[in-house]
Amino acid sequence: MAIEVDVLKRVPVREQEPKKRATNFEEVCLGYNLEEAQAEASRCINCKNAQCVKGCPVNIDIPGFISKVKEGDLAGAYEVISKYSALPAVCGRVCPQESQCECKCIRGIKGEPISIGKLERFVADWARENGVSPKVDVEKKNKKVAVIGSGPAGLTCAGDLAKMGYDVTIFEALHEAGGVLSYGIPEFRLPKRTVVAAEVENVKKLGVKIETNVVIGKATTIDELMEEEGFDAVFVGSGAGLPKFMGIAGENANGVFSANEYLTRSNLMKAFDESYDTPIVGGKKVAVVGGGNVAMDAARTALRLGAEVHIVYRRSEEELPARVEEVHHAKEEGIIFDLLTNPKEILVDENGAVSGMKVVKMELGEPDESGRRRPVEVPGSEFVLDVDTVIMSLGTSPNPLIASTTDGLETNKWGCIIAKEENGETTKKGVYAGGDSVTGAATVILAMGAGKAAASGIDAYLSK
Repeated sequence: MAIEVDVLKRVPVREQEPKKRATNFEEVCLGYNLEEAQAEASRCINCKNAQCVKGCPVNIDIPGFISKVKEGDLAGAYEVISKYSALPAVCGRVCPQESQCECKCIRGIKGEPISIGKLERFVADWARENGVSPKVDVEKKNKKVAVIGSGPAGLTCAGDLAKMGYDVTIFEALHEAGGVLSYGIPEFRLPKRTVVAAEVENVKKLGVKIETNVVIGKATTIDELMEEEGFDAVFVGSGAGLPKFMGIAGENANGVFSANEYLTRSNLMKAFDESYDTPIVGGKKVAVVGGGNVAMDAARTALRLGAEVHIVYRRSEEELPARVEEVHHAKEEGIIFDLLTNPKEILVDENGAVSGMKVVKMELGEPDESGRRRPVEVPGSEFVLDVDTVIMSLGTSPNPLIASTTDGLETNKWGCIIAKEENGETTKKGVYAGGDSVTGAATVILAMGAGKAAASGIDAYLSK
């Protein structure tokens, strides 16, 4: 039976029921089937001056691939997408389309925008399930490029350079490739063994080599890569993995995590799987401090490990920086939101473990330099939140190891590598950078855009 399409409304996407998914690590969103995807694609009016493309950091020909879906030419749709993106199955799941391509969709002016992300995911999943890989047939260049980090920036830069004919090697510090895609985003949002592993494999099929367990700055340095190992250029896409804390009493107690550590243990070390000997403090009552996507990921992971979970955020719901979809899913699953609330102290028992968290209520005052109303404490409103585990999700900054071991590579006052936005060029000749190592923590798709820009910059540099 054909799906009846209302051009003003999206075709709904299937999801696991909230009560069921809160007890497992299987993917929440089930995606479109062919009939649903074609119905949604039929809503696209195929604008000649497509604003959605302008909202995409990697400039995918969105009307082009959607037209192919409408026609049922899924191989053609994948070919269009893979010209621009090395990670379509990832982007279709985790990119904030609502603030990028979809928010510029003309169909969204008088109705709901096209579900661009869900369609991209559908095409990429179809390609993976049917053994379709990106096509590449280029003349090889006698130039070597090193890419530091196998996250979205590194994979994108490496893939684009390989398509240009360069000999590319990625150096990854951890034992599995994928960077934040592997260790930072939970399985229920981004499956590792299927989606991430397949996207990494597609990059390798382009000819990219990946060496894991190589910490640049310890095992070797950028200077050594260029001077001793013959690399003609280097791209730094090492991300921002250094967590921030509040500096309040009790932060060194047993049961206090950074969100990075908590998610890495759960994802990469499979601490959620009882058959793995990787400890993680599950906690019966968990407080996650912060309101971004990483905070939602940590909170929803703790929930699946059996805890009652509180999100503690000092501003109001309207100012939560997390995606609306992630907040909605968290609420559906039963996570408690303690908004306009700020930690003052983590209480510690005689064994050095968390025994609670002293918090204070906040109210919004005058706008600060960012334009958001500044939260101020409400006098006399302190109380103790009954928790045994605290996860700090307050943002991250780049690890200083790479810059501190590289002559001539300058950073700013936040420890981020100084690089030109248009091409990733740094202060050291032949070294380019992009993604979170330059901007601080941001989104997967912005990191990909930076990797793409740097690949073009490296190509221009090596073609002189």
